[in-house]
Amino acid sequence: MRSHRLALVVLALLPPPPLAAQTTLEEAAGRARQLWLAHDVAALVAGSDTVRLQLPGVAYFAALAPGQAARLLDRYLEASREIGLDLQGVRPAGPDQGYAEGRRRYAVEGTSEEREEMVYWEFRLSGGKWRLREVRIVP
Repeated sequence: MRSHRLALVVLALLPPPPLAAQTTLEEAAGRARQLWLAHDVAALVAGSDTVRLQLPGVAYFAALAPGQAARLLDRYLEASREIGLDLQGVRPAGPDQGYAEGRRRYAVEGTSEEREEMVYWEFRLSGGKWRLREVRIVP
């Protein structure tokens, strides 16, 4: 009985299993959409080796580490409130590369004016999982 309780305590202390790998590009795009809406940019770039960013008003960033990319995206999103993000298209560009685009609707905190911009994501299939490689935002 005591060993059974010990086993339960050990299991409770273990980290949760990793999220299941996205088996399709559409699943990866849907997950990216959900994470964007939640402003969970750390999870969005997690597992990527490098991420390229193109943000309005900022020079193009080539090959950032995921932590750097997350900080820049977080800074970009921090003053906004998401209204919606509709996926406009998801398309493969080969067996291990694909793209998704979404129309983002948001308001700057403290205002009610709705704004729109396009968000483009590039994904690469690596190790059986679609990983984010690039984020481009076009007003």
